[in-house]
Amino acid sequence: MPEKRVIKYYVLCNHLKDVVRTGWKVWKVKRERLESVAEHIYGVQMLAIAMKSEFKYDVDIMKVIYMLALHELEEIYIGDLTQFQISKEEKKIIGSKAVAKVLNNLLDGKEIAKIIDEFDEKKTKEALFAYYCDKLECDLQAKLYDEENCVDIKDNQDNSTLDDGRVKELLESGKSWSEMWLLFGQNTYDYDKNFMAVSNYAMNNDIRDSE
Repeated sequence: MPEKRVIKYYVLCNHLKDVVRTGWKVWKVKRERLESVAEHIYGVQMLAIAMKSEFKYDVDIMKVIYMLALHELEEIYIGDLTQFQISKEEKKIIGSKAVAKVLNNLLDGKEIAKIIDEFDEKKTKEALFAYYCDKLECDLQAKLYDEENCVDIKDNQDNSTLDDGRVKELLESGKSWSEMWLLFGQNTYDYDKNFMAVSNYAMNNDIRDSE
């Protein structure tokens, strides 16, 4: 019954509105309302549209938006796991099983799964563009929270993320919390000059004033 399949898929995806992004909980972001996975998906899609508009990337933006709409489906079942909590290999295994479970009853399930696989493999220009948008959006959200003074580093002594040498080095060098996020992204992901420029702009300006 197609109408039942539509509703089942919709209800499953609706759960992502209530899944708070793990990074904000780990860093004890003090804010009445924290970003959900669904809100991150919206944010990264809007970022992708702006990056395509202003830097004229040669990508199929509709495919990118579709890819980004789907790229967190696994989190319906496995939750939002950060790179400090699970290896890429393990996440790929359990993530694939979760995606298959979500898409099990959709007639186009296999085709949708291919789009998610393309994103995860990061071999096409659309997948790479979407991946960089995904990473940069997270750093920009951290910057916004930092501008609201939502994070106290001194209140994070028990945060296991500080065990990561890259994170620890950046914070010990005197960088702010959001500078750490932005520099970590710049040092970890192979951004091109445009993504690097946006990241640097965010680091050097109050982005809430960009409205």
